[in-house]
Amino acid sequence: QVQVVESGGGLVQAGGPLMLSCVASGRTFSRYAMGWFRQAPGKERELVATINWSGGTYYADSVKGRFTISRATAKNTVYLQMNSLKPEDTAVYYCAVRDNAYGLAYKNQNDYNYWGQGTQVTVSS
Repeated sequence: QVQVVESGGGLVQAGGPLMLSCVASGRTFSRYAMGWFRQAPGKERELVATINWSGGTYYADSVKGRFTISRATAKNTVYLQMNSLKPEDTAVYYCAVRDNAYGLAYKNQNDYNYWGQGTQVTVSS
């Protein structure tokens, strides 16, 4: 009954901004961490950014300085603000939720309990 739904993906010109949203629903979450991962065709799924239960963040080197992860805790919602997008950012972006999260950061996809279906982000040159 837990649902994780991403939104906000689409086609954007290189250099432009795009914001993704993710909402988790279906149960009450106490402490949780959320993360964004992405997967390009033919490539492994990789970490983009994470945010812990207290708001601490972590970013992959490839997006550091360009992307910002934030959360609206009471709404079980996480955002990914993407700026200065590059064609290599093109991928399906997945939102993940880790319940009962007490750690400072969850960087491994195996740390997460629930996943969304993904939203496509395409950056054109």
